[in-house]
Amino acid sequence: MTKRTSAKYKLDRRMGENVFGRPKSPVNRREYGPGQHGQRRKSKISDFGIQLRAKQKLKGYYGDITEKQFKKNYFDASRMKGDASQNLIGLLEQRLDMVVYRAKFAPTIWAARQLVSHGHIRVNGVKCNIASRRVNVNDVVELGSKAQEMALVIEAQSLAERDIPDYVVPDGTSKVTFTRVPKLDEVPYPVRMEPNLVIEFYSR
Repeated sequence: MTKRTSAKYKLDRRMGENVFGRPKSPVNRREYGPGQHGQRRKSKISDFGIQLRAKQKLKGYYGDITEKQFKKNYFDASRMKGDASQNLIGLLEQRLDMVVYRAKFAPTIWAARQLVSHGHIRVNGVKCNIASRRVNVNDVVELGSKAQEMALVIEAQSLAERDIPDYVVPDGTSKVTFTRVPKLDEVPYPVRMEPNLVIEFYSR
């Protein structure tokens, strides 16, 4: 499990975008970066800086997973057939914690990861506490009986700010089926993601 090491919305301020699409994001009030120098004029960013920024944004969106895990997804995506950037997005969306988040079982990706690590999630009827586990097509992900009554879960299911995407098909309120690996344009990101720049960053 990846521990959150910095303030959740610091990424938003650094990127100047509401990366998680949350109504409480400070970017909704002020778009400049954090710190006393946040309002100074921005200098031109190099190609490397643009690629690094794209990587930080994508990595941060998925709960700031470790560099080792993120790089492993890049290597796996590069070895697969087809467009490596599309493959990378597909692999990230197949993470168990992400499917739990997409299913609206948790209000944030960190809460989804906590649900998994505490043993509240079952995959095809078997308890799983590994957030990075790769969910396969047609796998059924469901909440444990205790989790169904948790305030956190009830809050998540009532959120109007996001919908369950087409590739995660609900069966009632406590069970979903992962029906296909999505493409970039199918993933409901609140901001524009550029996985092609992430591939360029790692393949330098």
